[in-house]
Amino acid sequence: MAVLNKIRQRSVFLIAIIALALFAFVLADVLKNGGFSTQKSQRVLGTVNDEDIEQQEFAKLVETQTARYGNNITNTQAVNAAWEQEVRRIILDDQYEELGISIEQDRINDLLKEALQSDPNFQNANGVFSEQKLKEYIATLKSTNPTMYQQWVAYEQQLANNEQQQIYFDLVKAGLNTSFKEGQMAYEMENNLRDLEYIQVPYTSIKDEDVTVSKDEISAYIKEHANEFQTDAARNIRYVKFSEDPTLGDEDAVKAEMAELLKSRVEYTAATKTNDTVAGLSNTTNPEEFVNEYSDLRYVDTYLFKNELPKDAADELWSLDEGSVYGPYKDNGFYKISKVVSVTQIPDSVQSSHILLTYQGLQNAGAQTRTKAQAKKLADSLEGVIKSSPSKMAELAKEFSADGSKEKGGDLGYTTKGRFVKPFNDFVFDGSTGDVGVVESQFGYHVIRIDDQKNKQRAIKLATVAKEIEPSQETINEVFNTTTKFQMAVSENKNEFDEIAKKDNYTVRPVNSIKALDETLPGQGSQRDIIRWAFDEERSTGDVERFNVDGGYLVVQLTKKTEKGLLPVDEASPRVTPILRNQKKAEQIKKNISGKDLSAIASANNVSVQTSPGVNLKNPTLAGSGTEPKVVGVAFGLEKDEVSAPIEGNRGVYVVKVTEITPAKELDNYASFAVQKVNADRATVNMRVVQALKDAATIEDKRSNFY
Repeated sequence: MAVLNKIRQRSVFLIAIIALALFAFVLADVLKNGGFSTQKSQRVLGTVNDEDIEQQEFAKLVETQTARYGNNITNTQAVNAAWEQEVRRIILDDQYEELGISIEQDRINDLLKEALQSDPNFQNANGVFSEQKLKEYIATLKSTNPTMYQQWVAYEQQLANNEQQQIYFDLVKAGLNTSFKEGQMAYEMENNLRDLEYIQVPYTSIKDEDVTVSKDEISAYIKEHANEFQTDAARNIRYVKFSEDPTLGDEDAVKAEMAELLKSRVEYTAATKTNDTVAGLSNTTNPEEFVNEYSDLRYVDTYLFKNELPKDAADELWSLDEGSVYGPYKDNGFYKISKVVSVTQIPDSVQSSHILLTYQGLQNAGAQTRTKAQAKKLADSLEGVIKSSPSKMAELAKEFSADGSKEKGGDLGYTTKGRFVKPFNDFVFDGSTGDVGVVESQFGYHVIRIDDQKNKQRAIKLATVAKEIEPSQETINEVFNTTTKFQMAVSENKNEFDEIAKKDNYTVRPVNSIKALDETLPGQGSQRDIIRWAFDEERSTGDVERFNVDGGYLVVQLTKKTEKGLLPVDEASPRVTPILRNQKKAEQIKKNISGKDLSAIASANNVSVQTSPGVNLKNPTLAGSGTEPKVVGVAFGLEKDEVSAPIEGNRGVYVVKVTEITPAKELDNYASFAVQKVNADRATVNMRVVQALKDAATIEDKRSNFY
């Protein structure tokens, strides 16, 4: 009891001690993980104008991009698209806030009316848009389909965003005006003409090896033009690929396995304790089941023309009768055996018409509210009408079809086999002219009429068992051992990567200037793991790593690290050296040019006098020499018969003489040219404004730490 009393007396003190202990525990964990700022950095993927982009929210944007484009977009492309979308949103939101541009619900309702007024689902009996029907539709979505309701909310938000953008860019465009004087200048730049005589002493007249450009000169040029030579962080690597390719022995084993599948065989069945005969492809009574059990590729239930058969086996397969077999034969990385299960006559092209009926839940349904059952009932009804009155097809298609062909009365024209989804294709090619029917596809229900069939010819249906020619486990193990041996050798001798590879006849492939957000390596497809490894902060030049890739391994070495900033001299050299070399050549050439007689100058420099009539400032091109804006600009500053001093151009040193000046004809009004100019400016203003806002924004991009 005495102990308990002491505890009660000191309870406040004990609680404080426990609280401090808990706080110390939490603080130790925070410090262990780099502190509070590091915890923030682990969830912040980037910052635009002090607004953080949270990784969790950004991941949802990436998922949206992936869902929108499916297999047509890689993960890195989805990340990049989401990033551009988010940066654009933030910088434009800043502008909207500064200018007070907002879209209220009343305006959203107006936008919905404009977008949906022609949709019969939102019209009353008189064909007029009904706000009440729209409200009922939204209420139904909210109570019965939360997913589609969220899509609707996103649709409304997108309408509001588009309206904000439209208002903002309209304001910008309103500030883009062109005076009549500017219109006159635009007209005169195109219509003030000069006829020229000129000589060009090309830079190629002096050999490159006769002109020396030093690293110090390159460095000085880079610093003087720093804005042109800024670079993001980059990495150089080199790698050797070890491929798990099947050996000849592996191929022979697959071929032998396929040959056995042609024949019947006896197998012991434990359940019945008997030896049973298992039919081979030659005598199976169920080819489809046989293929799906033994083949790496599923049974394909379709007729083939000769030109659709495997090229190297087409003649042999085409000559077979129904029930005959052929193989094994090699085709596109597989060994195959085939059996002709059916021979028929089908057209090579078909003309058809259809009515597509969508229903709620399909990706292409839009605002369609009918259910699947309602769509099927309508399809069956339309089928009956068309069967009894085929001429009504066009009228009904225009009224009911959700396909673009409705404007042509549902007419799809002539189409070859395989152009439609399979249920549609099978109906029109297996049926006969005049047939009407309903088929279902991923797009909805199709009410189809076969209008014509051309050129019926022989076609065969094959049951084909295919086995991919793959490396055996023995081959895979051998490749792994070889890879590991090379990896260990170059890890121990990092400066001898090339020499060790050459000794064993391996091909070393360098990849330079890889950026942090790059996705692919040339010839190797998507390799984000390798790129992230190369950009790891702890990675050092010379480090070696082995990576699993499709069909084998890559042994990779990091050979160079370039940090963000001014481009290093050795990397800038390919761009800068020709510039500085031509400048030095120009000085040498100019020393050999004297006087104002073009013929004499041409003779002294082993070139000829050339002519270029009708030169203007809008398109500063010299006949025979290409685009030379500096040369043309100087020419327009000369009087008639005046000869210029030597001019450094893009391709050489020029001396120009103006032989004729043709002023632009004066017009009474230059309004049309002013309009052309302002329209040209406004056509690209959206893109240029967004780019200017991005250039002016403070953007911190940490995507490469997360993806």
